[in-house]
Amino acid sequence: MVQVTAGAGVMISENHISVIIPALNEELSIAAVIGALPAWVDQIVVVDNGSTDDTRWIASGLGVHVVPEPIRGYGRACLTGIAALDQTDVVVFLDADFSDDPTEIDRIVDAVVHDTADLVIGVRIPVDNAPAALTPFQRYGNSVACHLITWIWGHRYHDLGPFRAIRFSSLANLGMTDKDYGWTIEMQIKAIVSDLRIAEVEVRYRERIGQSKISGTIAGTMGAACKIMATICRYAWRYRIRRQGIHPI
Repeated sequence: MVQVTAGAGVMISENHISVIIPALNEELSIAAVIGALPAWVDQIVVVDNGSTDDTRWIASGLGVHVVPEPIRGYGRACLTGIAALDQTDVVVFLDADFSDDPTEIDRIVDAVVHDTADLVIGVRIPVDNAPAALTPFQRYGNSVACHLITWIWGHRYHDLGPFRAIRFSSLANLGMTDKDYGWTIEMQIKAIVSDLRIAEVEVRYRERIGQSKISGTIAGTMGAACKIMATICRYAWRYRIRRQGIHPI
């Protein structure tokens, strides 16, 4: 695993850093997430993905830019957040449930601001090996997906963690399209195919505040698993077609 050390220091001030936080009914955690981000973050965009609680109002009261996206879907919320960004250099994606530690954002952006990577993935390491942070099904699913990517594309990932940083110009060139659970793996596959410089860094991961919309329900867990596998298969087919010089339909 590529380890990225903290200490961007002055380099951060020379880069505009934006954070996108997709949020769905996260009134219990959104203030903690926003409050833990360091002062050097230039822009925070919270995408309210159809919340029925006070998520939107709490975030608005903290002075961040809140964008409504009433049609639910993680990828859709991320795309809406991207469209709402000011001119920026680095985009960080961070969940609203406080499972990742926002204070570790310096570790996430470090390689991008130092121009040694275009994409940095946070590899989730459960705090004190907390069993509720990553369920056995999540661990197994992550392992299977990462091994499939290695087998098909030859790049070894260790996680599909949502806490990640990417150079804005690289993100724009990826042409992201997924509207829901396939967002993270679409980005990671396209990053390989686009020859982006990819790094990983271990980040602390803890039990989320509130119930997960994915791992907290059988329907969410199965839906995410099926979408991830379908995304891998779709891009594997496109990759095969491209290698054979056949124009896809």
